[in-house]
Amino acid sequence: MCTACPSIPYKGNMDWTDEGLVLSARRHGENSLIVNLLTREQGRHAGLVRGGSSTRNRGLYQPGNHLRAHWRGRLAEHLGNFTCELLHSHAADHLHDPLPLMALSSATAILDSALPERTPFPGMFERLEALTGSLGQSGWQVGYVRWELDLLAELGFGLDLTECAATGSNQDLVYVSPRTGRAVSAGAGRDNHDRLLSLPGFLREETDAEVVGDVLCDGLALTGYFLGRHVLGDTRHGLPAVRERLASSLRRELTNENG
Repeated sequence: MCTACPSIPYKGNMDWTDEGLVLSARRHGENSLIVNLLTREQGRHAGLVRGGSSTRNRGLYQPGNHLRAHWRGRLAEHLGNFTCELLHSHAADHLHDPLPLMALSSATAILDSALPERTPFPGMFERLEALTGSLGQSGWQVGYVRWELDLLAELGFGLDLTECAATGSNQDLVYVSPRTGRAVSAGAGRDNHDRLLSLPGFLREETDAEVVGDVLCDGLALTGYFLGRHVLGDTRHGLPAVRERLASSLRRELTNENG
């Protein structure tokens, strides 16, 4: 859990209805699931879904799916029960497109580990919803990296990419300090370039130009470093395995395209 966002004693309702995007679902007992949703108003919230693993409901609780969820508990702090209906199956949209599906799984796994439970995050639901709608479209890879950058800022670990940490200049910014998360210019970083992270231009400037090859991979490496260090470093496994597979798969695909 993100240390910058400590859990707050929960004083919520014992009965509510909200929209939610599935972050995870794990088996519980013979045919039930414990489902974690990112809801619009309640934040990350878990609940028990009885019969959730049945054949009828098998595709309902896939990561990224958009649901309308009704939660009810005897006490507000209890796990409680979800009753859900499907609004849109984002997972099914990419069944034959493995990289966008992997990106969807990566984003939901990161949020499932990073967000404290039952703490509202204004805008987080909308950002994930926008990301899920863009996957598979032209430039979705850039949108994914920018989503991770925005997530760092939302959780209190935003990178300062506006000016050089050493000189104050906003010109020729090509590195990021792994210690401070601040940009470094080519000149200021020349003697220590092997200790610095690469800063791809598309993370500093809004551009519609296509980003390919090592530039995109540098972006994933940058956000992955700070997610692993600041957001997921105190979790059991660090960056989710699916996030690592996404980075490796994108690099492999881009290498094949350029080869």
